[in-house]
Amino acid sequence: MKDSYRQIDVGLGERSYCVRVGPGVRHSLAELVAATGARKAVVVSARPEEWTPDPGIPYLSLRARDGERHKNWDTVIELCRAFADFGLTRHDVVVSCGGGTTTDTVGLGAALFHRGVQVIHLPTSLLAQVDASIGGKTAVNLPEGKNLVGAYWQPRAVLCDTDYLETLPHRERVNGYGELARCHFIGVEGIHRLPLVEQITASVARKAEIVMADERDSGLRHVLNYGHTLGHALETATDFRLRHGEAVAVGTVFAGRLAERLGRIDAARREEHRTVVAGYGLPTRLPADVDDSRLIALMRLDKKAVAGLGFVLDGPHGAELVTDVPEKDVAGCLAQMPREQ
Repeated sequence: MKDSYRQIDVGLGERSYCVRVGPGVRHSLAELVAATGARKAVVVSARPEEWTPDPGIPYLSLRARDGERHKNWDTVIELCRAFADFGLTRHDVVVSCGGGTTTDTVGLGAALFHRGVQVIHLPTSLLAQVDASIGGKTAVNLPEGKNLVGAYWQPRAVLCDTDYLETLPHRERVNGYGELARCHFIGVEGIHRLPLVEQITASVARKAEIVMADERDSGLRHVLNYGHTLGHALETATDFRLRHGEAVAVGTVFAGRLAERLGRIDAARREEHRTVVAGYGLPTRLPADVDDSRLIALMRLDKKAVAGLGFVLDGPHGAELVTDVPEKDVAGCLAQMPREQ
């Protein structure tokens, strides 16, 4: 089986782990669970039973509810109470099997229960495979904004089984392309020209490289949020009618426009943002009904906005965090963005 998948190692000392990418890698779950030394497991799955592998030790199966509406504190408490009722200890293991919201809520539950229980992720959506499952960020939403309550908790392993992608509805598959499109601007130029499995592998490898250099988001890791400042605001402003990858896609186009307005890139590079995003079939325009002042207010809540508005922007030295971006430039750029009809 080793020849059928790619493995990326995330080297973080005692917190190191492997990410396997390829068809059928979910079947190595029992092997990786055995390596943890756990005596029992809780498997939290948003997928049908036949798509959820047996962890190889006694386990409790819980149904997950994928979707941003369930990515909240109540879900985390429900999970932790189920862990307690099952008698899970800090030496046991939790397994998530689902999309990005499942990965985030289960990861946060594992991080908090007994102050930390081992977790293995089986991301089943393209979005989760290229982003949410890698790097140890776990979080849930508040009514005030996206991912405002969370913790860093690295998994013991991640299994990106590409067979899962065959089960995705068309819109959900395209949604995942949003995180791949932004990779073109954060160090994986030309990623959109690769076969999909190679795109996933390249995206994971780039994220692993960044996480190893900056595990706790104090510097370089900010570049992973390319397109996310406006993207997160759009998700909240549309009550998640716009999905994460779709919102990040629009945010990526906006980042190109803002970078040009600030004199960091030229018009050709700005247009490259739009063409790469559009090439994936992703949206490039703002929704017709969102209010610009509401978006700016939401962007002030972004975790990068320590002083004023902050965006990860392209520039002569590549993508980097730009702080204290004048609000008039953000407002002007929003006003000039094309809108959906």
